[in-house]
Amino acid sequence: MSTAATTISEYIAQLPDERKAVITSLQKAINAHLPKGFEETMSYGMIGYVVPHSLYPAGYHCNPSLPLPFLSIASQKNFVSLYHMGIYADAALMDWFVAAYPKHCKQKLDMGKSCIRFKKMEDVPYALIGELAAKMSPQQWIALYEKAFVK
Repeated sequence: MSTAATTISEYIAQLPDERKAVITSLQKAINAHLPKGFEETMSYGMIGYVVPHSLYPAGYHCNPSLPLPFLSIASQKNFVSLYHMGIYADAALMDWFVAAYPKHCKQKLDMGKSCIRFKKMEDVPYALIGELAAKMSPQQWIALYEKAFVK
């Protein structure tokens, strides 16, 4: 769902109550565990966690004026989504997450390359998302990003 929100508080305020609680809980789980150096911001119409230009001046290769994206959360039409670029770029992290998911969630994992979709709002594995957020520092993400995406 597209949004005109320019701040995180505006974004959350426009959500239905059920989604506000889920997005806020995801945000808290991520913020509690995300390594120092990432910045929380609005990015691509979602709540984003990025490597700021102060740590990575080159920015995102698709648009260097933007900071390097890492993780995002969004309320979509039929689900809440979490986008984690590190999972997409690191096979070992993907394997860990896929193996850990059933231990935390009753629902079958619904996932694309970097997108994890949560259709049942009562079954979002917040502790697992916190663990996932903690698994990669900005420096590790930059090194992986440059190896995987920068030619």
